[in-house]
This record gives sequence, C-alpha cells and structure tokens, in this order.
Amino acid sequence: MFRSFAQPRPRRKTALEDGRRRLFTAILGLAALVAAFAAGGLAARAAGTETVRLGVIAGAEEEIAEVVKQVAARDGLEVEIVTFQDYVLPNEALAAGDLDANAFQHQPYLDAQIAAHGYDIVNVGYTIVEPIGIYSTRVKRLADLAEGAKLGIPNDPSNGGRVLNLLAREGLIELAPGKGLTPTLLDITANPKKLEIVELDAAQLPRAVPDLDAAAINGNYAHDAGFDPTKDAIAIESRTDNPYGNFVAARAADAQAPRIRKLVAAYQSDEVKAFLAERFKGAILPAW
Repeated sequence: MFRSFAQPRPRRKTALEDGRRRLFTAILGLAALVAAFAAGGLAARAAGTETVRLGVIAGAEEEIAEVVKQVAARDGLEVEIVTFQDYVLPNEALAAGDLDANAFQHQPYLDAQIAAHGYDIVNVGYTIVEPIGIYSTRVKRLADLAEGAKLGIPNDPSNGGRVLNLLAREGLIELAPGKGLTPTLLDITANPKKLEIVELDAAQLPRAVPDLDAAAINGNYAHDAGFDPTKDAIAIESRTDNPYGNFVAARAADAQAPRIRKLVAAYQSDEVKAFLAERFKGAILPAW
C-alpha cells in the first residue's frame, strides 16, 4: 500500500522578512554605486587628473580663480580654492604645506615676507595687476587735500611703499633717493601740506574712507567696496609698466611641478583675459 502525501503549501513571507529582503537589495545597490564611483575616481587618476590647493583673497580674486578652475579642469587639473580675508596668512599656509600655491601678491610684498619669515617661496607665473588708487568722499582732486589732512595707507611695507611713491609722483611729498619700491615713512624728506599719514591694514581701508580725508586702497579691495578705480580714484598708479603685477607663488621645490605649470597656464589663458575685460572693465588687468 502506498501512502499519499499532500504537497506542503508554500509558506507566506512575513512583512518583516519582506522588509529585510528589500533592505538587503538596497544595500547591494548602494554597494554597487559606491564601487562605480570608486572605479570612476581611479579611472580619473589613471587618466592623469591632479589636484592643486590654491589660496586667494576673497572677492574679486576669488571670482578670477573660479574661471581659472574651469579652464584648468579641461587640462586634467582640479583646483581647490581656499579663500583668505587678508594678506597675512596665504604665504604662511603655503610654506606650511596647507596650500600648493597662492595667487594674491606682487614681488615687493613677497620679498618683504621672505625677509621677515625666511619663506622658500617663488614667483612661478604672472596673473593680474591691480593698480592701487587713492579715494576720498571729501575732495575731488588730490591737490585739494587741506594742510594736515589725514591720509590712510596700507600698513605692510610693500603696499605702503607703493603709495608713498604714488604720492611723490603726484608732488605731495618728497622721498629720499635710492629707496626703490619700498620706501617707508622715515624716508619722507618733504611734506609741504603736513599730511598726517595713517597706516592701517589694507583690508580695513575701504571702511575707513569716511573717517579720513583720503585713503589708498588696493585694487581688489576697492572693487569689492564698490569703487571703480577708473572713475572714482583721485590718483592712481600707472596701468602700464606697473612693477606690482601679481603672480602664482609656490614652494621653490614645486616650481616646475606639472600641476603648478598647468595652474599658471590656466591663469594666462584667453578665457581669463576675456573675463577680466568683461567683469572689471580696466580695473584689474592681465599681467602676463
């Protein structure tokens, strides 16, 4: 005699089991997605993509760096922009290895920084020039400053020196001969109007204009404060043969590194030149 056995009915999955199954499927999908991103990153590195950390001053120079970033990306270079609010920290960060390069300074400023701190930092390629101008809400011409007028200038030796040279060119003061690009207040040999020259941090000068008879302001800070150097300055440096061109700076050991050369090439591109002309209309110019 044969026994007949009824086929067992399939057991229904509980809601908990079904939820676990869907969670497991989702985890597998996420793992596959992560693997795909990782593979893409490896492929990009294999294709030669490099990264450079670039320090700039917030504002106009940051805008320029964003264009540089787009241009560099086409050459396989990813530019990570790090912004600063003043001129003090970018060289310190570069020397410490927190940056690969910075782009905010001219040669007299770097020379002063090297003398003060011993940085092994070099100019690897010019970027822009921002003529420094003198601004006032009280007079329309530099010659109209009254005797004893208060005039604000940057308190760092290089930018302060360039303002003193500008004042000497305009006939307001005389300087001892042979002082070059970095004269100091001690080098003033004649001050017929007895101007009271007040040294302030460069970033603070735009806000100090209402409290002074006039103030000398770097081009980037003037632009960010709403001044148009081509129209509002009562005196301004020459836009041609200007010795204060800014540049990309790097540690000397990295000066010829491919990623640094690509960064310089991106700054010196037609795209950046066109952006400067359209965005700043002569207030900031190419220096290369």
